[in-house]
Amino acid sequence: MNDPIRRAAPAVALVLLAAAGTFALTMGARQSMGLFLGPINSATGLGIASISLAFAFGQLWWGLTQPFAGMVADRIGAGRVLLAGVLLVALGTALIPFMTSTAGLVLAIGVLAAGGAGMAGPSVLMSATMRLVPLEKRGLATGIVNAGGSFGQFVFAPIAQGITAVAGWAASLQSLALITLLALPAAWVLRGSHAAAAGATAKPLSTGEAIRQAFADRSYRLLAAGFFVCGFHVAFLATHLPGVVASCQLPPAVGAWALAVIGLFNIVGSFAMGWAVGRWRMKSLLSLVYATRALAVLAFLLAPKTEAVVLLFAAVMGLTFLSTVPPTAGLVAKFFGPANMATLFGFVMLAHQVGGFLGAWLGGKAFEASGNYDWMWIADILLAAGAALVHLPIRENALPPRAAVAA
Repeated sequence: MNDPIRRAAPAVALVLLAAAGTFALTMGARQSMGLFLGPINSATGLGIASISLAFAFGQLWWGLTQPFAGMVADRIGAGRVLLAGVLLVALGTALIPFMTSTAGLVLAIGVLAAGGAGMAGPSVLMSATMRLVPLEKRGLATGIVNAGGSFGQFVFAPIAQGITAVAGWAASLQSLALITLLALPAAWVLRGSHAAAAGATAKPLSTGEAIRQAFADRSYRLLAAGFFVCGFHVAFLATHLPGVVASCQLPPAVGAWALAVIGLFNIVGSFAMGWAVGRWRMKSLLSLVYATRALAVLAFLLAPKTEAVVLLFAAVMGLTFLSTVPPTAGLVAKFFGPANMATLFGFVMLAHQVGGFLGAWLGGKAFEASGNYDWMWIADILLAAGAALVHLPIRENALPPRAAVAA
């Protein structure tokens, strides 16, 4: 009588290992890129603003690829999409040291590495997880997958800094590219699609119908607006936190450890959010996260910039860094069902990455114009406060009957 349970448990564990591991490897590589902004500038002489443009384009392209990757995954399966994505991340990361122009950096960082990470990113991974995990475990499962991205950042940042210290920044990037290939087996584990799983027993909306229905929904638009702010905040920190540390006259290792601390505490935040999703309203959880960010950034702006303050700030940011993903993905699934989940969450991720583009690019422009990041911190505070408010009108209980399909 207990045999089915014994057989099912390893399958769920394997799914979570594959999805969380893939997110760890792709997110770890992406979120460590800020460590290389200074070395790339020293090697190429292109200027912080020009290099920030490549990073910013990567934020935008990462978002642009996700809805289209989601459409493909929803129809023909996640496995092929993930396979192509992982290979592109490795290729783009390995090519970065060979690029000496802004256009070349845009290609390597912004198109190849970021596009591959988008194909093997949250929209496809979260959708595959929801398809393969029982309904009652989905909240915690999305938290675990999200924590994988945080673990990757925690591990990759000090590894990248250590290899750079020993062998140089080019060797460090190419080592990260090789490590990313460890995600390839996950493509087989996560293969399949909602369309194939539903078979003839359910007829989900077509992609076009699902998109039209989603964009006509005010709650969906508000959710995307809030996620835009999340992208602005996350990309600014990931790209420019090492620069913030340098401008405070602190050692470069503090920047690497700050990124690692964000990743470590985001593991805690992701698990906590995955647990909370099934117990409190998701829109309220999102409002709380954004309000916490606004207060934490304000406190950091006013505090003396010591190593302890930077690491404490990184810890608080880590608790809120990607903890927005489980409730945001959960609301998309709750509104429209899982059949077009990868596509619809992909469009929300696109809004996130438009914000990410502005956060990464404007951070470089602000620093070149003023020599500090003060105006960016002020913008971040105002946007986070606005995001805390914009989630309040969301109608969480709305579930369009036509879009709902069996789990």
